[in-house]
Amino acid sequence: MFGKILDVIDKILTFFEDWTLFLSVLGCLFALFLNVVLRYGFNYTLAWSEELVREVIIYTTLIGCGAAVKNRSMIKIDAVIQLVPKLKFPLTLFSNVVTIIFGLMMLYYGWKMAALQVATQQKTIIMQIPLVYLYALLPIMGTTMILRTIQIMYEDSQESAMAR
Repeated sequence: MFGKILDVIDKILTFFEDWTLFLSVLGCLFALFLNVVLRYGFNYTLAWSEELVREVIIYTTLIGCGAAVKNRSMIKIDAVIQLVPKLKFPLTLFSNVVTIIFGLMMLYYGWKMAALQVATQQKTIIMQIPLVYLYALLPIMGTTMILRTIQIMYEDSQESAMAR
């Protein structure tokens, strides 16, 4: 039952991550290409394209954290595991717990930062995008990291149960 729930969550998050990351990077590349053509072909620049690129970099970094956890591509130093293979389970568990704690911190403090942006109503300089949208990515990132970490912990427990 728990595995089926995690599978549904995985499909929803994968669809969200893949398509929003694809579309945001595609739009960013189009704006950047247009800006290069205008700059060198017509000696005119778009001021908003550089701000858009900055916002897309922030978006892809924060949303990509959940995808990195899912793909097990978080940065790790695994020299100890290679030297002492018996430490793989406790060190992996420690890494997962630290990731969940980090996700909880992003959820809590990101929510507070987004609430502060709602109160101050700040916007980006050129495109006038409310900054609450950018700060709202922090609790979304925390949530996806927590869900993805629970998912890989469940997968690891299923693999170790099958190995026994």
